Order: sequence, then structure tokens, then C-alpha cells
Amino acid sequence: MIDWLTGTDIGKMCATFFMSMLPVGELRVGLPYGIALGLEYPLALMAALLGNMIPVPFIIVYIKRVFEWMRKHMPKMDAFIKKMERKADINRDTIDKYGHWGLLLFVAIPLPGTGAWTASLIAALLDIRTAKAVPVILIGVCIAAAIMTLVTYGVIHIVT
Repeated sequence: MIDWLTGTDIGKMCATFFMSMLPVGELRVGLPYGIALGLEYPLALMAALLGNMIPVPFIIVYIKRVFEWMRKHMPKMDAFIKKMERKADINRDTIDKYGHWGLLLFVAIPLPGTGAWTASLIAALLDIRTAKAVPVILIGVCIAAAIMTLVTYGVIHIVT
């Protein structure tokens, strides 16, 4: 079924883009996925970076409104919303202590539960302005991309 999408470089770039746009895996999954599909590194990197960064400003600007709407119209989602708010609050001390460096490190280290989506949520809930948060998150995503590149090509050389 996915063959039609991954049969061309454009399709592979789209698959990498959308894989990188998804929460949780983000670029940590999208970039190795694009490389595994056979995309040349610059194309895989570009698609993964764009896919990972597209949701960031929307999350920062709209997540509070989305949470408010969900609480009003979908009360069963309150536990999920509280979990997300707690996740942001857990990182409040680090962000308060280290400022933008804390947010950057949070994105740059490609571990489960970190990344652009969570950093955007933290920025929104801690009232960090979009104009300040987006460049910091972008730099963090670029560092994460460099780490994932080293890991991906290291694994490829070990396996082959």
C-alpha cells in the first residue's frame, strides 16, 4: 500500500516529512526512515526538519485554546490534558533555571518524551513567546538531527 508513496524521491520525501511531523517519534524516527527508504541524506534531512518544525508554532499559539475547548466539549479528555500540563510543569524548574538553554537541550537530546512537540507544549504552558521559542526549538531540532544522523549511519555501518 505504501509502495505508491515510496516509489519516487518525492514520495519518499513526503513519507519522511509526515513521519517527522508525528508526535513522539518526530525527527528521531523520520530521518532514519527517510534514509532507510533510500533518500539521499540532504533530501531526508530537509524533509525531516520541515516535518518536525511545521507543528511547532501552531502548538505554541493554539494548544491552550485547544485544551480549553477539549475541557469544555470533551470532559473525558481532562485526565490527558492534566498529564500534558504536568509534563510541562515538571520541566518548569529546568527552563526557569537555564532559560532558553534548558529548552534547547530538552529538544536536542533525542530521548523518548523530548522533542519539538513537547518543547512547544512547554513553551506554550510557560508563556514563552513564539518568536523566542521557535528559533530555540529549531536549533535543538538541528542538533537532534545531527545526533540521529551519527546514530543512523553508525548503525548502518555496523549492520553492513
